[in-house]
Amino acid sequence: YQLDKLQILELNYCKNLKELPSCLYQLDNLRRLELLDTEVKNVVAHLGKLKNLQVMMNSIHVEKSKENYFQQLGELDLHGSLKINDLHNIENPSYALKADLKNKPHLVELWLEWNFIGSSSVDSEKAENVIENLRPSKYLKELSIRNYIGKQFPDWLLHNSLPNLVSLVLEGCESCQSLPPLGLFQFLKYLSIARLDGIVSIDADFHGNNSSSFKSLERLYFSDMRQWEKWDCKAVTGAFPCLRDFSIQNCPKLKGHLPKFVALEYLRVVHCEQLEALIVSMVELSQRVEELSICSTLESLSDDFVSLKIFPLDFFPTLRFLELGGFPNLQMISQNHVQNHFEGLTIKECPKLESLPANMHMLLPSLRELHIEECPRLEWLSEGGFPLNLRWLSEGGFPLNLRFTRLTNCIRLVGSLKRALGDSPYLTTLNIGKVEAECFPDEGLLPLCLIILIISDCPNLKKLNYKGLLELSYLKYLKLVNCPNLECLPEEGLPKSISYFEIKKCPLLEQRCNKEEGEDWEKISHIPGVFIC
Repeated sequence: YQLDKLQILELNYCKNLKELPSCLYQLDNLRRLELLDTEVKNVVAHLGKLKNLQVMMNSIHVEKSKENYFQQLGELDLHGSLKINDLHNIENPSYALKADLKNKPHLVELWLEWNFIGSSSVDSEKAENVIENLRPSKYLKELSIRNYIGKQFPDWLLHNSLPNLVSLVLEGCESCQSLPPLGLFQFLKYLSIARLDGIVSIDADFHGNNSSSFKSLERLYFSDMRQWEKWDCKAVTGAFPCLRDFSIQNCPKLKGHLPKFVALEYLRVVHCEQLEALIVSMVELSQRVEELSICSTLESLSDDFVSLKIFPLDFFPTLRFLELGGFPNLQMISQNHVQNHFEGLTIKECPKLESLPANMHMLLPSLRELHIEECPRLEWLSEGGFPLNLRWLSEGGFPLNLRFTRLTNCIRLVGSLKRALGDSPYLTTLNIGKVEAECFPDEGLLPLCLIILIISDCPNLKKLNYKGLLELSYLKYLKLVNCPNLECLPEEGLPKSISYFEIKKCPLLEQRCNKEEGEDWEKISHIPGVFIC
């Protein structure tokens, strides 16, 4: 076939494609070449001779001893995004310079990634020269630097040479001991900093010594900064005027206060054990915050809540999601007024918690998610029943849909489920874990409306109560997970209403339910869907 008139060649998502024909440069009329999500490692030699060719290739791997191919990027008119992997394989930093990224105005998203364990001073210096030579054009909008082994960030990031940058990710740059003056990036909207273990202190330089820094930033995330101890933010009272979403997780040495965020809507503080307080006015924050997640040993939310024994939902009229965890003194969550926007509540590891808001069905009519874990004193859920929108009671990971709830190691709650729900037809799924009983469920214990029942992480469970299951006349799905001492199915078998039965990590039961020779197979052979894994 003659392809001399070919103008567009799309080879996207060809996972087995390793190389392109070396004669591709002879297609004089080729104007666009797309290589998204392929395994092509080397850029075609002399492809740059096609002066009007636009190339889209979202990733390239630098192979050891073949890094000279990398310089061929300099001949290409790259468009869109590019991820450069295995930059540690570049022995000669001049090859990075010849890639000529600074003269590629149509390249708007760039990932720079190293993959190297254990670096010497020589490796660090080489990495610094390589990244310096990979300076992108001023039109770049999104930048990600991962696992960089240099000790300092490149000058082009220090001197604000990327005026159009809107998104920046710094991850795994463990040797870097200071952050660039990122507050000077006027259009930066998204900033994520993770696993920079060389960072001990963040000072005014981070803000560019500018009290009104981070003018456009909307989302700021810190995570896994294990050596970070101090954030000096006293002189930056006008910073972060647009920040809506702030998350700080797994920063165990961080002490003191956080900046004041005047426009915050979403807040997460997780495993920051030495952080003393959130320096936000509860009155100001409460009028706009929509999502609040605090899981740590914080001493206080503000000066108003030194011991956090009572969390007042009324303080947050616009709150949609609340997550609280790791508060040893929390005893109750209070709510006295109707809150139509509140959709999700998660409570973890609050050993003294005894009660949730009374009359939840009236005060929180939009509640769809209720996740409760490790709250052994919590005996009742709500006087008057659940909100009508609540669909799932569950234990385990986060739900795939948004109508889900979690109960783990809250055995006192189980007895109140039916009383709280009454004959409500809305709750159809219960996923419950860490039940201490040897036989479960008792008659009259569970809501009769259940369609799906999942029982998990019950090491003491030895048998299922047939009568307790039989009264669940709508039950169609039964799943048993990690019940190592569950010996057998009930003598009567399982209710005929069940059409899906799954067993996972229940070795004794798995053996008895084996299709070939299991003693209990006849009890479940009528079920259309049986899964043992």
